[in-house]
Amino acid sequence: MEGCAEEGQVMLLGVDYSPFVVRVRIALALKGIDYDFIQENLQSKSELLQKSNPVHKKIPVLIHNGKPVCESMIIVQYIEEAWDNKAPNLMPKDPYDRAIAHFWAAFIDDKLIPSILGTCRGQGEEQQKAVEESVANLLLFEEVLESTGKTYFGGDEIGLVDIALGGLLVTIQTAMKVTDIVLIETQKMPLLCAWADQFCKDDKVKEALPDRAKLFEIMSARRAKDRNEEVDR
Repeated sequence: MEGCAEEGQVMLLGVDYSPFVVRVRIALALKGIDYDFIQENLQSKSELLQKSNPVHKKIPVLIHNGKPVCESMIIVQYIEEAWDNKAPNLMPKDPYDRAIAHFWAAFIDDKLIPSILGTCRGQGEEQQKAVEESVANLLLFEEVLESTGKTYFGGDEIGLVDIALGGLLVTIQTAMKVTDIVLIETQKMPLLCAWADQFCKDDKVKEALPDRAKLFEIMSARRAKDRNEEVDR
């Protein structure tokens, strides 16, 4: 959903295949917020991006009425607070539940993402260790779903943890195809697989997900480059 919003000027700087950008696009889509999507060239970053995120010069950056907000999960929280009058609620209202959601969102960024990257970029024993860590990390989310008995991590509706993990889903699924490694399987993680299917089928989520063929091409090229660099060492 793109364009100038009644809530004010909203722009998102990013690339459509980035899982971090996907998180933000999901949150905007769920809230029904119109925005202009500015496709960045990461090999030649725009002046606007460098000015909007002078510390890291990274995507995504949300610009709302001229004010930039950086880092995907900080942006998602900002979206919830700036448009708290719009359903659905992306953050739990209860302070304890909100703290738990923040814990799992941080776990995804601090533990799960590095292990997933290791499965894509690693070789031999290093890759195998990353696969084992990734599966162990994903099994924890299977346990969370089992303990709550809910459709989503946010309960009956998509919430913060769903966005944090769901933004990575297509990337994880594509990584499995590129590496021919199984990280999420129905037998070991039936609830997580059901959650993934339900999440990706949501009409608003679907419009924010990256093109799978394009992502496969990008990740295959990156994988080949990493393997060639390993051989050259």
